[in-house]
Amino acid sequence: MAAVTRYVLTLRCLDGPGIVNAATGALLEAGANIVESAQFGDVDTGLFAMRSVFDAEAALGEVETRLDQVRARLKADITVRPVDRKPKVLIMVSKEDHCLLDLLYRRRNGELAIEVPLVVSNHPACRELAERYDVPYEVVPVAPGTKARAEARLMELVEALDIDLIVLARYMQVLSADVCERMAGRIINIHHSFLPGFKGGRPYHQAHLRGVKLIGATAHYVTADLDEGPIIDQDVEHVTHAHTVEDLIRVGRDIERIVLSRAVRRHSEDRVILIGSKTVVFH
Repeated sequence: MAAVTRYVLTLRCLDGPGIVNAATGALLEAGANIVESAQFGDVDTGLFAMRSVFDAEAALGEVETRLDQVRARLKADITVRPVDRKPKVLIMVSKEDHCLLDLLYRRRNGELAIEVPLVVSNHPACRELAERYDVPYEVVPVAPGTKARAEARLMELVEALDIDLIVLARYMQVLSADVCERMAGRIINIHHSFLPGFKGGRPYHQAHLRGVKLIGATAHYVTADLDEGPIIDQDVEHVTHAHTVEDLIRVGRDIERIVLSRAVRRHSEDRVILIGSKTVVFH
């Protein structure tokens, strides 16, 4: 008896009748047993999104062949991945290490089913942390005259390591429109939800002066429009007038860690599907 493989399928196409029937029919022809499925039709864009988990003795190539007719007929974007194939994630960081630490900890403990072949930074500050988790660390300096060279090196690494996803874990450099376009839907960033109200390098100080009552964070896909990409996850926590700037920073870091790890986990489990300028996130 052939071994059974568990796969995850995602599908996106124009909404219409017969989509689920076409996809599940193709999986049935491949001998698949569907164990989990969710779908959503978006009335604003007219797009349909679907995620299914299934078991099959068929090899990946055979499953893909069965789905080719569905792709062609529906003009659909379809991906299929063996669940045990962990996405390769390149993490980028500057000097603040709280998000990097959280991701590496969760990866080591099995909470994130990802591989992290490399951490890239524009500073050496987090090298010891990465090496503590047995992850190689490369410093790629960024200056006004070297940004193009730094991004060329980044894309070399993405290709050489066959990277599926880049995570900006408090990486404090703006990526060019070219990189954003080449990696569309494959770069996740985290920022405090004060934007665009509190811009600049000291948002928590500005928030403290304004007496904010909520601290938040947002994880989103990176686009050429700074901090305006499709949102994957958000969270907030109430604060009061008694919180100091240091308290706000501590609370903000906690939320950033949680929100970013949730976004990475959902992306790595193929639970996030881009629909126009927003996302469908299957929980």
